Amino acid sequence: MLKNKKIITAVIAIVGVLAIALVAFAINANDTHSVEAEPKTTKVSKKAKAKAAKKAAAKKKDLDEWKHPSESKAYPDLNKYKDAYIEVSIAKQRVYIKNDNDVLYTMKAATGSKDSPTPKGNFQIQNRGDHFYNAESKEGANYWTSFKDWGVYLFHSVPTDEKGKYVESEAHKLGKPSSHGCVRLTIPDAKWINSTVPDGMKVIVK
Repeated sequence: MLKNKKIITAVIAIVGVLAIALVAFAINANDTHSVEAEPKTTKVSKKAKAKAAKKAAAKKKDLDEWKHPSESKAYPDLNKYKDAYIEVSIAKQRVYIKNDNDVLYTMKAATGSKDSPTPKGNFQIQNRGDHFYNAESKEGANYWTSFKDWGVYLFHSVPTDEKGKYVESEAHKLGKPSSHGCVRLTIPDAKWINSTVPDGMKVIVK
């Protein structure tokens, strides 16, 4: 009888030890899972933040495009191209600096709206200036270069107000017909044409 009691006691003790071990293992497993899960959550969070930052940077770049050259490469050296000319595409809202059939540089533009379209045809570079302001339309621009009617139809920067400050709401319209008939360009693009393209260079608007 005493022997049986000892056996029963031993079995109970073993079962108790096993139970304690199982509980300890379960607690440890939960802790490990929690520890592992936290870095994973942090990783996802960092990835989301990086994606959001990239998206915000891209949006800012799009909004600021009017402040920069249309392409990342350098403007062409016109001294190397005897047959260079300018082609304006109303359909694509682009200005191409071309030599024969080769496109040397592409500029994003905004030509005339439906109510005041940019005239189509063959023209040439005429006079130019640093700045103008039209009180009637309450709009001005910098770096203007005339290609028709000696100061009526121009290549120029995105619009400025009466104080010479750029009008951002209009600047963001590059790529859409929105001018009074002139060809709007980014500030550096307009400045390059104004300072580099020679008088008499052919301009084709189509």
